[in-house]
Amino acid sequence: MGADEVQLDDKAKRMRDLLSSFYSPDPSISSTGITSAKFASLDDINSSQFDPDQYMNILVHKSNMEGLLQRHVEMAAEIKNLDTDLQMLVYENYNKFISATDTIKRMKSNISGMETNMEQLLDKIMSVQSRSDNVNTSLFDKREHIEKLHRTCNLLRKVQFIYDLPDRLGKCIKSEAYADAVRFYIGAMPIFKAYGDSSFQDCKKASEEAITNVIKNLQGKLFSDSESIQVRAESAVLLKQLDFPVNNLKAKLLEKLEQSITDIRLSPEEINNGSGDLSPSASAHKAATHEFMEAVRALLVIFPDSEKQLVKLSQDLVTKSFAIAEEYVKTRIQPADLLGVLGVVWNDVLLIDEVLPEAALSNHSLQAANVVVKLYVRSAFSHLLQDISDSFLQVLKKDGAAQYSLEAVLGASTKAVLQGGMNVLLDFRKILDDDSEILVRLRELFVDLVQEGFQDFFRQLEDQFLLFSGRNNSSAIQVHGLAEGPIVEKAFPGLVLVLAQLSAFIEQTVIPKITEEIAASFSGGSVKGYESRPAFVPGEICRKFRSAGEKFLHLYINMRTQRISLILKKRFTTPNWVKHKEPREVHMFVDFFLQELEVIGNEVKQILPQGIRKHRRTDSNGSSVSSRSNPLREEKLGRSNTQRARSQLLETHLAKLFKQKVEIFTKIEYTQESVLTTIVKFCLKSVQEFVRLQTFNRSGFQQIQLDVQFLRNPLREIVEDEAAVDFLLDEVIVATAERCLDPIPLEPPILDKLVQVKLAKTKEQNTTISS
Repeated sequence: MGADEVQLDDKAKRMRDLLSSFYSPDPSISSTGITSAKFASLDDINSSQFDPDQYMNILVHKSNMEGLLQRHVEMAAEIKNLDTDLQMLVYENYNKFISATDTIKRMKSNISGMETNMEQLLDKIMSVQSRSDNVNTSLFDKREHIEKLHRTCNLLRKVQFIYDLPDRLGKCIKSEAYADAVRFYIGAMPIFKAYGDSSFQDCKKASEEAITNVIKNLQGKLFSDSESIQVRAESAVLLKQLDFPVNNLKAKLLEKLEQSITDIRLSPEEINNGSGDLSPSASAHKAATHEFMEAVRALLVIFPDSEKQLVKLSQDLVTKSFAIAEEYVKTRIQPADLLGVLGVVWNDVLLIDEVLPEAALSNHSLQAANVVVKLYVRSAFSHLLQDISDSFLQVLKKDGAAQYSLEAVLGASTKAVLQGGMNVLLDFRKILDDDSEILVRLRELFVDLVQEGFQDFFRQLEDQFLLFSGRNNSSAIQVHGLAEGPIVEKAFPGLVLVLAQLSAFIEQTVIPKITEEIAASFSGGSVKGYESRPAFVPGEICRKFRSAGEKFLHLYINMRTQRISLILKKRFTTPNWVKHKEPREVHMFVDFFLQELEVIGNEVKQILPQGIRKHRRTDSNGSSVSSRSNPLREEKLGRSNTQRARSQLLETHLAKLFKQKVEIFTKIEYTQESVLTTIVKFCLKSVQEFVRLQTFNRSGFQQIQLDVQFLRNPLREIVEDEAAVDFLLDEVIVATAERCLDPIPLEPPILDKLVQVKLAKTKEQNTTISS
């Protein structure tokens, strides 16, 4: 395959060389080819030194019969191809000759008659030239006379202007057109210098007197405080044109210009009027800035060496505007307000850069605008945090008689967090989408600020939640009686529960939505580089609020448990249990206990969702029922022999080894049943510990038995883990029996009768209250 390609290349090269040597219009090329052919090998068939005998000898020695036949076929094919190519070249040349012949024929037909036309054109040109010469000859004398009269007229106009100059200057002084007066006087100065001492002596004197008044008036304007800086600068320019020494006025003019900066007031509150047009305040600011820059332009012309002072004054003006903007963005403003303020200040910067490019205010302004945008982002998050805090403060500000809804507080708080966060993102999106030059240059920085702002906002929000819960906790700890701190008892635990649910809401709903919006609109931001830590880390925030929610939930349970523990402590420490009388009814502490649980139930129903009840106690499931509450144990406890009753305690402890273990304290979930169950477990554990610190007689033991028996059904209705609650109630009975001098229980009929009496009494009270 490679040999065939080499042969084809050699063939094409040989044909190209042959055709080139045959058709080459430059004989040097062919001669060069002949010269180079001398150095070609003798076996080169295309060389002029080709020796056929030697070529054949070499070919016979190198090739076999097959190769010779193949070479023969190739040479025959090459000859045919050359013949075909030559034939095609002949046909192409013949076509070119025919085309050239046709072109020559057309040229001959087109050129015929051109000579006649050219002769006619020449005759007409000569006729026009002769007539033009005749006209110039006839008008020559009159033209010279007209030009002489024109020169005389111009001279008379100048003379008349000189004579009228004093009156003109007087009119300019009356109309305060001092620029025209100076222009007229400067225009007449060459004539006064040439003829002022002779022909125009009186005019010169009157004009000098008038221009003296002009100089005095210009000086008055220059030093007048009532005149604008632009008018004073124009006066200085006119005085300089009149060769009046103005260098000594430089310090005064710069001082006046510095004072004028205080008059350029930026009123951000009045910039946006809602119609899209410039407000009066913005228009006044623009006019004042334009006047300031015109004065700067004039002073640059008058005092070229004052550039440094003017640059400093311009920087002071921009710094002052940005300082006002910084104070303005600390208030609660809309994105359009920020864009309006930055637009006005940036236009001032562009105007100053146009007049004073050496000031390079763009970079200086970019740093100042960076500070303004940072303050705006920080202020936006600060106001959002304040709105969320206000939703909690309405609970703290309620008095003792006021009623409030925790559900409404939670709704307002979740709306403040979610809707407030999305509104802040929407405001930031409006700023990000603005195409003004200054914001385009700050876009990456703004994205970083938004992400960092949300990270810091959620941290501060967590700190705020902890602050609320810390105040509530300290207040709750100070409660030592039933009647003390009614506001704290009503409001603070509920607020902690709201904080717990709100923390879970932020973790599960708010942060994912904020993260999605940031990824869609505020991704990027590479000001700090790719190696730095991401500005917004949602996983870290979620972990913080998950932990905070669990803390608040435990804090709520502890606060409510402490409240109930005070009731239980009074119940078990006040009476003398050794001298306790025979029980007649359920003790009132049971009512207090159930009322507290009802209050807790109302709170959790407003805040937490309903859960799934589990570990339901059934009589057929012996594995979930404590061995201490079965009829056999109660029958043994009812025996009259005290010694045998005490031996029952040993049997009870032995039964613990063979009964299925009941899990008492489980993980707290964000459900109504889980919170209530945990509180009930803590309270029953507290009862058990209080019981162990007392010594009971038989009546005291029976009173505890009656109270516990009455509590069984109400507690089963509100808890999710009935088995654990039953177990703890049985533990209270056993602990009381252990501390009892004569642990003989009430007979079941008597126990049931006392419970039914209490139920009937409770029902009657509820009916009376409802009616």
